[in-house]
Amino acid sequence: MKLDEVELQLASLSRAEKVQALQMLARDIGNAWPGVEKIADVVGGTACIVRTRVPVWVLENYRRLGWSEARILENYPTLRAADLVNAWAYADAHQEEIEEAIRANQAD
Repeated sequence: MKLDEVELQLASLSRAEKVQALQMLARDIGNAWPGVEKIADVVGGTACIVRTRVPVWVLENYRRLGWSEARILENYPTLRAADLVNAWAYADAHQEEIEEAIRANQAD
């Protein structure tokens, strides 16, 4: 089905049905985050920068240790400046998840 067909069908729904459709879409894309993805068989499902296996928590930990963005990018040549922007936004929005990952990996 094409998007324009979906648009026509959505227009015919009641307000309550539109709310249900929005809720279904929100659940479906709830784990979506720009530039960050979680894939079950990649680094144990940890939030990573897209196109890489670099966990967000690792980058956040380096930032906390005082590494500059330039130093991080030098050490991770596959990353782009935009990747760090996405990582910082994700880390800020998911503080508990990042804290737990840092703690768990410091214990290893």
